Amino acid sequence: MKKVAVIMGSDSDLPVVEKAFAVLEEYGVPFEVHVFSAHRTPVEARDFAVNAKKNGFGAMIAAAGKAAHLAGAIAANTTLPVIGIPVKSSTLDGLDALLSTVQMPSGIPVATVAIDGAANAALLAVQILAVSDDELAEKLSQARAKAAAAVLEKDKAVAGKYNK
Repeated sequence: MKKVAVIMGSDSDLPVVEKAFAVLEEYGVPFEVHVFSAHRTPVEARDFAVNAKKNGFGAMIAAAGKAAHLAGAIAANTTLPVIGIPVKSSTLDGLDALLSTVQMPSGIPVATVAIDGAANAALLAVQILAVSDDELAEKLSQARAKAAAAVLEKDKAVAGKYNK
């Protein structure tokens, strides 16, 4: 199975990014975690991205706040899918990071999840890997069915209480 790279611009992003770790572990997807800065360690970030495919990665997640150039810097140096997590870390409540992450130039796409949306970033990475992994695809289907059943149980309870 391919690995997922989880890269954050600073270790201060760790409380947000840890939610991605939990999802990847739940699905049994191997991952590596790194701290690279688009601005402070651009050479290391580039080298990691350039070599990611040959090093067994199938998708990359990049989390950053404020200027949030990390996902774009990673995407510019790989053809692997890159998922950006804008991190709420400034007085603009993450809007600055969101806009920086989604405003990529044509030809260098970055899939972007919600501000602090690490769990969905991991799920999207799992879905990307599941395109060529039937076992992983089945795990996703089972999780969706379980979630649907939970909602229907809640519907039944609420409807039973209020629909007379």
